[in-house]
Amino acid sequence: MKLTNKFWIGCALILVSAANVLAQDVSIKLGQNEIGINQYFTVTIQVENDRLKQYSEFPEIQGFIKRGTSSSTTTNYVNGRMSSTQSLTQNYQATEQGTFTLQPFSMSINGDDAKSEGTQIVVGEAVQRQLRRSAFGRDPFEDLFNNRSEPEEFVDIKADAFVALSVDKEEVYVGEGFTATLAFYVAESNRAEMRFYDLANQITEIVKTVKPPNCWEENFSIDQISGDPVSIGGRNYTRYKIYQTAYYPLTIQDIDFPSIGLKMIKYRVAKNPSFFGRNRQEDYETFYSKERKVKVMDLPPHPLKEQVAVGNYRLEEEVSKTQLETGQSFNYKFNIVGEGNVSAIEAPDPNKGDEFDFYAPNVTQQVNRANGKVRGIKSYDFYAIPNEPGEYKLSDFFSWIYFNPSTDSYDTLKSEYSVLVGGESRKNLSIASNDLGDFYDQIATADNDLRTIDGNDWVIIIVNIFIALTLAFTAYMLFKKAS
Repeated sequence: MKLTNKFWIGCALILVSAANVLAQDVSIKLGQNEIGINQYFTVTIQVENDRLKQYSEFPEIQGFIKRGTSSSTTTNYVNGRMSSTQSLTQNYQATEQGTFTLQPFSMSINGDDAKSEGTQIVVGEAVQRQLRRSAFGRDPFEDLFNNRSEPEEFVDIKADAFVALSVDKEEVYVGEGFTATLAFYVAESNRAEMRFYDLANQITEIVKTVKPPNCWEENFSIDQISGDPVSIGGRNYTRYKIYQTAYYPLTIQDIDFPSIGLKMIKYRVAKNPSFFGRNRQEDYETFYSKERKVKVMDLPPHPLKEQVAVGNYRLEEEVSKTQLETGQSFNYKFNIVGEGNVSAIEAPDPNKGDEFDFYAPNVTQQVNRANGKVRGIKSYDFYAIPNEPGEYKLSDFFSWIYFNPSTDSYDTLKSEYSVLVGGESRKNLSIASNDLGDFYDQIATADNDLRTIDGNDWVIIIVNIFIALTLAFTAYMLFKKAS
């Protein structure tokens, strides 16, 4: 059946309409800027035609305290088209009367930036609420909705949660890595309502407090905090990882982690909640972790123990040619792969000799930080030219010693390749390249009889002596005149 132009036009209109419906619009709205001391100033963020999925912190206002949030969703159908609005309102309570300034600010809402020009807020005396009166002199809804003529009373609910700094190893060798994780744990049975407070600034201070001065660090860079279920002592928790990093001790000094404090927003709830009114109150609580210690042990005796890397490694190698002629170049890759401080690995030093000319390698590395482990690869690409014919094991030239903490022993990575070199020796070529020319070729035929200096030579000597005496006399006169 052939589709008509009207059909395609209709489809296009439907798509355009759907695009209009789904278009996201974010904004910030400020509440009344003249309020009583017993009223709230409000800042509301609003998203049209989308859910409110993510937003940054509401601004701080000098002279005000944040007192909880409320949200609402509105959906409208006009001429067959749907539009929706979702908003979140932050309440601010003034601490005193006066005039206060909300500076211009911006917030990230669902990944888009919304800006506000700010405002002047005037806080006056308490405002009396006018109650509607019936013929009997009372508000007919007062009993139904438990109108608050007295101050609301809020109670604290104990949080079934804790913060902990954990390490995956309690004893390590110098240079051996261990992972430290700071996380907030919330029990499945927890009834207290909480959320994170000013986490970016808190993490900055936590890192300064936690990081040992004698360690190399590989940070796992947690960009988004999300909960994952864990079981501890038979109880179910949700774990929120806040900070995770791998440390590599550089000296024989135990590492002491102090107690870390994490400040959380924790809500108190109304003792007698009502349908209308505020049923929770924003408060703060700081959770503290326990102190931890990691013991650092010295490596066993070895001539190279101050230089070797520590970790669990293996060798992956590549050679461009295994059969070649003297003077013909080839490439050899020595790739160190495994778990450890990959960034600190030093290049293998091929044994020097006349058989090969080895050049400084090209170095590349890749470090992966995942699942609490640091793994990677460090690649050394050598360029070499053979000088002497013969069969050579590359293990005689390339080896790399490291300490394996899993076996508590030193180990060596060696090449398994051999190369067969044909052709002529390049030693004579090297000598020829250093030939000093015809002057030395005449030594064998030169006359070695002694000869007397002729008259012309005596004239040259006398002239040179005269010039030397003239210079000496001139210097003497200048010195005498200066004195």
